[in-house]
Amino acid sequence: MTSRLLAILAVKKAGTYLRQQFKRDAKSFVLKSAHEIVTQADKGAEKIILALLKKHSTNARILSEESGLYDYNSNWLWVVDPLDGTTNFRVHNPLFSISLALYHIDKPMLGVVYAPYLDELFVAEKGKGATLNGKKIYVSKTSELKKSFLTYCYGTHPKHMRMAVELYRYFKMKSVDMRQMGSAAIELAWVAAGRTESIVIPGTHPWDAAAGVLLVTEAGGKTTDFSGKPWRFVDKKTGKIRMNADLLATNGKIHQKILQHLK
Repeated sequence: MTSRLLAILAVKKAGTYLRQQFKRDAKSFVLKSAHEIVTQADKGAEKIILALLKKHSTNARILSEESGLYDYNSNWLWVVDPLDGTTNFRVHNPLFSISLALYHIDKPMLGVVYAPYLDELFVAEKGKGATLNGKKIYVSKTSELKKSFLTYCYGTHPKHMRMAVELYRYFKMKSVDMRQMGSAAIELAWVAAGRTESIVIPGTHPWDAAAGVLLVTEAGGKTTDFSGKPWRFVDKKTGKIRMNADLLATNGKIHQKILQHLK
């Protein structure tokens, strides 16, 4: 089984499970931090995905949001977010997703984002473009900030939240709109599909963005950190994983205009 087929199988199986759990409207959750929750659905979806990866991709490392790092001796790394948008899921907002990416050292080779309730499957392979339900997608051609639709997200540290609030206040008045959708993976996929022009994330976690950054770049967009350097969460020299790497992803045409303010 190819990595692409394995990833699609994993997110589809997990997606079926999440749709079933979503219909039950479960209320229980546990606080992971002051502003971060986990539900039984997160753990259930993760169990499905990890079982498939461990069975069919035995030589790769795995980094998953709920279970952490399965650190084998390999240059290949799967990055898993079994339920991106847990708070949305908890309050019965259908904008939640599954994000699954495959990296070779520090390079994204495969990215898959699946929104189960919307039944939208986004797939990107290095050098092969990006698709939505099998059809090619491209970033928007909008080049003016005042005509752009922007989104934002943030990490769990208070400093990231404060920065996000400041960014919202600044860009809300300079664009058509700036919103938080509640699932970074979906927001990145929407930039890739040309639905929005950018997403800015202070302190993003690897599992939130690992698949989405490849979707954006393969659809013709651009991803960097807040200094304008290529976005990475794996140190090429040490192999260590950065857990709070600031991310700006855009259609490329408004990138510098947003980056100027971030700098």
